[in-house]
Amino acid sequence: MSLCYSQLTLSDRRRLHQLVERKVPVGDIARQLGRHRSTIYRELKRNTFHDAEFPEYSGYYGGIANDISKERRRRLRKLSRHPQLRELVIEQLKALWSPEQIAGRLLADGVSALRVCTETIYRFIYGKEDYPLQLYQHLPEGRRKRRPRRSRKPRDGSIPLDCRISQRPDFIADRSRFGHWEGDLLIFRRDLGEANVTSLVERKSRYTVMIKNGSRHSRPLIDKIVDAFSPLPAFARQSFTFDRGTEFRGFKALEDGLGARSWFCDPNSPWQKGAVENTNKRIRRFVPSDTDLSAVSQQQLVALAHHMNSLPRKCLGYRTPAEVFMAHLRESS
Repeated sequence: MSLCYSQLTLSDRRRLHQLVERKVPVGDIARQLGRHRSTIYRELKRNTFHDAEFPEYSGYYGGIANDISKERRRRLRKLSRHPQLRELVIEQLKALWSPEQIAGRLLADGVSALRVCTETIYRFIYGKEDYPLQLYQHLPEGRRKRRPRRSRKPRDGSIPLDCRISQRPDFIADRSRFGHWEGDLLIFRRDLGEANVTSLVERKSRYTVMIKNGSRHSRPLIDKIVDAFSPLPAFARQSFTFDRGTEFRGFKALEDGLGARSWFCDPNSPWQKGAVENTNKRIRRFVPSDTDLSAVSQQQLVALAHHMNSLPRKCLGYRTPAEVFMAHLRESS
């Protein structure tokens, strides 16, 4: 008998039907199916078909038992039993909260006695009964079906040894200190022009900054980062971690203009700047790769960054990046 319990499958129930028909004792059925006898007793009690009009047709049938079980589980789902909780989840999904943020905020607020886990929300979104609501389109990647994540491969290039990520101090890697950023470039369809967006994320607070660029030339792009970060105190802009794209080759201007160090990931290792990679997926919900950036202003990108910085994050104890970022600025001022 397995030490890990799992629900009876349709094939299990068909086998159980055959054994019941042969009048095999419950103890022997349990051993043959690798289940506890209590599981078999409970299954027969709960999922036996009863027909009051034609009692001779009553009995345990594998397919019917499976349907009865599915229907009972559907009725018992929390989001079916609690309409107010269901409406709250739908409302927050439409406000572009992720299932993880919804579940975490319910727990963190402690206002409602009802709780719902992330997986329950995903099953609600992709379940057969509620799929017609098309709530999947409000998820970060808007996928019609759940599938494994894939990572974009970064470009390679030669980077000075003292700027490679292997030389970066441990206190940056473990997020124990404030003021260390990750940066990346969001590219759009070539036929829509050369415009792109620099995304920058502070590692400890996950605070996001977005900057529109007219091209991928390194020096203008770096100069815009310098202009955007100059108003911040020095402790809030100590270093930046990039991939090996040519657009960041002018990184020395960051040291000259901001006094900030630059670090570069290893080849084909986007996970080494995971904060900004994760943020890029969130940004793509609002500005997908087929967006015409000529119709998007810097002010609109600032408003989008403000929206993202106002969403609660699990990694921050369901505080928002803006709350954490401002707290660090006040503590060090």
